Formats: sequence, structure tokens, C-alpha cells
Amino acid sequence: MKSDIIKKFYSSKEVCKIIGITYKQLDYYDRTDFIKPSINRAGGYGTRRMYGFNDLMKLKVIKKLMEAGISLQKLRKTKRYLEQYDDSNNSSDDEFLKVTLLSDGNTVYACNSDKAIIDTLKSGQGVFGIALGKVYSNLNGDIERYLIKNNKKDVIKEKVKEIIIYE
Repeated sequence: MKSDIIKKFYSSKEVCKIIGITYKQLDYYDRTDFIKPSINRAGGYGTRRMYGFNDLMKLKVIKKLMEAGISLQKLRKTKRYLEQYDDSNNSSDDEFLKVTLLSDGNTVYACNSDKAIIDTLKSGQGVFGIALGKVYSNLNGDIERYLIKNNKKDVIKEKVKEIIIYE
């Protein structure tokens, strides 16, 4: 998956603000090998974790599933499936973004077609769904809003410096 966003990596602080999780959660995910940063891993005191867009995508999906009450054990299985699907699928990123995750609160089902979604819903198994394409779009929007908000702060700081220097 590739993003249209210019920025190629994100710090832990940025990830927490964009995704809406705490630093403690992010740190736990890394320490337990649940979701490790793909750009730069923690290598001791003073090193910074750096996350790529795909890391943010995984975190966003995991957060949505957690909010729906899915257990951490089920989340680990779902994450493994998504990673295998992403790695083994030789087609374009668009195929991955067509996957919709459905759940009954206990099991997570990955549906890659409208027919699979309908079949799952017909059997009474699905309670809620997460369309990965929609998560992708929303994440792009979240990142853009975050970057715009922070760039405005930087511009304001620069203007204040200019005023102080010229006074």
C-alpha cells in the first residue's frame, strides 16, 4: 500500500495523535511484537521509533477492531492474516483495499468480494464491518489534517520569531 501523503515516516508522537492511541499502547505493541515500526525500531535509550504508512494502516484497523470489543488474541490472528494477504497477493494494492473485515464480536471474517460479504451476512455471522479502502481514505485525511494543523503552528512560530527579531 502506498499513500498519496508526501511524508514517508512518522514519529511515535505523531502516530499517537493521528491514530488516537496512547503512547503506552504504542509502546506495548512494539515491546510485545504486535506491531513494530517498519522504518526505525527502538534500539535502546535515545533512539526513536519511526513508522511508515502501512504501520499506521494496521494500527488504525486494530484500533477499530478493539473499539468493537475484539480480544487481543483475535486481533493478533487478524493482523497475521492481513500481513499474509498483503504479502501473498501479487495484484495491486487496490485488491487489498477491497477487503472488508466483518465480525460477530468473536471471530473476524475477511471478505474480498460483495458476494463473500453477502454470504457472511446471510449466515447471521456479521455484526459490524470495516472496509479497508475506507480506512485507507480516512487515514489519509487524518494525516493531512494533522500535518496541516502542525504546519500552521510552525508558520505561527516563525512569524513570532520574525516579529521578535525585527522589533
